[in-house]
Amino acid sequence: MNNRTMSTGRRIQELKAGIPENVKIIAVSKTHPPGIILEAYRSGQKSFGENKAQELIQKHTSLPRDIEWHMIGHLQTNKVKVLVPFVSLIQSVDSYKLLRTINKEAAMNNRIIDCMIQLKIAREETKNGLSYDDLVEILETDEYRSLKHIRVTGLMGMATFTNDEAIIRSEFHYLRSCFDKLKKQYFSGVEYFKEISMGMSDDYLIAIEEGATMIRVGSLIFGKRESIQ
Repeated sequence: MNNRTMSTGRRIQELKAGIPENVKIIAVSKTHPPGIILEAYRSGQKSFGENKAQELIQKHTSLPRDIEWHMIGHLQTNKVKVLVPFVSLIQSVDSYKLLRTINKEAAMNNRIIDCMIQLKIAREETKNGLSYDDLVEILETDEYRSLKHIRVTGLMGMATFTNDEAIIRSEFHYLRSCFDKLKKQYFSGVEYFKEISMGMSDDYLIAIEEGATMIRVGSLIFGKRESIQ
């Protein structure tokens, strides 16, 4: 085992040791080459997140097939069909149109795709996501209830990019409160609606305190981003 592999493995193990067992780590591998991802995989990490569909496809074809791939970036509807055959979870569903498209492509592939709804919790206009009210409006429709090839497993959110921990905490707290209300009103008794994906390398501890079940961590595992080779 070379030094880099030991370093990657040690980072993952240290991260796991410092968080509750019920919190799942999604290793954000965007811009990192397959070789480095493989080192993390060999140390026991099986879940990886990518931001761009094309990059995700390239890595899927060159890495072990039992990797659990999560799409965590903005997804255009015309890219859905290339991901549906293999993607494990689409965390970044930010429109009803996208949800319908995923359902259509999943049906054509005889799959049921796990999805998370991305809520806009940050103050930054550049962050994507539905509002809570928009999501409720979707859930109230008969058309949503007719979508049989998607499974909404929870909520995802991205906090404001700031050093103000009070702002970050309030945004994570809001996402958790939205999850709780939805669980009670629309997903009561639905076992699979259980995930809250929030928190990255700089704020994952706050996210866990506020109820995250998934954290999306990149630099703490891989270090500085690299270009795909």
